[in-house]
Amino acid sequence: MKVLKNIFGSILILFFLINNSWSKSATEFISSLSSEASNILSSKLSEDEKIIRLKEIGEKSVDIDGVGLYTLGKYRKALNDSQKEQYKELFRNYFLKSFSGRLVGYTDAKIAVLSEEIKNEKYTIVYSKLIGTSDRPEVKIDWRVYTKDPENLLIRDLVIEGLSLARTQKEEFNSIIANNDGNIEALFENLNKFLEN
Repeated sequence: MKVLKNIFGSILILFFLINNSWSKSATEFISSLSSEASNILSSKLSEDEKIIRLKEIGEKSVDIDGVGLYTLGKYRKALNDSQKEQYKELFRNYFLKSFSGRLVGYTDAKIAVLSEEIKNEKYTIVYSKLIGTSDRPEVKIDWRVYTKDPENLLIRDLVIEGLSLARTQKEEFNSIIANNDGNIEALFENLNKFLEN
């Protein structure tokens, strides 16, 4: 859970710190969100107020429910309706707490958007890189944007140097469940512990 939290938080920090101009493309969708987040981070709002505003951005721009269901893998088929609702709520709160808590103190990141590739009518991949500094190397970042509804673009996955966030999280969650004899409640317990801290 700790490894996932670190990867998850770090990648989502990058999501909000791209610098570009506005248009209707997937690339500019990401850019506009980063501008909104940057304004919040540089404002004189309290840390608690910034976290609230950042969570609002996350809720409107990331397909949290879709990512959450994907991360359950084969185990989602075994959930009853009550467990599905419980997991949906737990994952949403986990997701929002993870990135907002890390993002609120983040100030130094510059990302250059390189290009975008339309895979089909549902998905576009936006290619970018975190610009290297004397303290850190350049990092390749690919954004998987769900584009089926042009009026409601959503982030479905991030790939950092070839590592998929969604796949990494799926492996982490599935490992927790498998190591507890397929008991989904073990995952719920882990998520609750994270949310209580």
